[in-house]
Amino acid sequence: MGERSEFTPGYEAPNTGVYIEVGTHPDSGELHHPKRIHLHKGDRFPETTNSDRKWRRIKTNKQH
Repeated sequence: MGERSEFTPGYEAPNTGVYIEVGTHPDSGELHHPKRIHLHKGDRFPETTNSDRKWRRIKTNKQH
């Protein structure tokens, strides 16, 4: 069973990281100015710009 990839407002963040607002429909295309947030594991996701959007973690390259 895979890890959940999209999250709704109020859900607890499973991992610390940067999350971006995405459209829920695959044909919705890229949002022009999506919200980006940094959450710590256990923080709650805030409201999205509209109810048809969700949050998705974006992968970042860690530099040592």
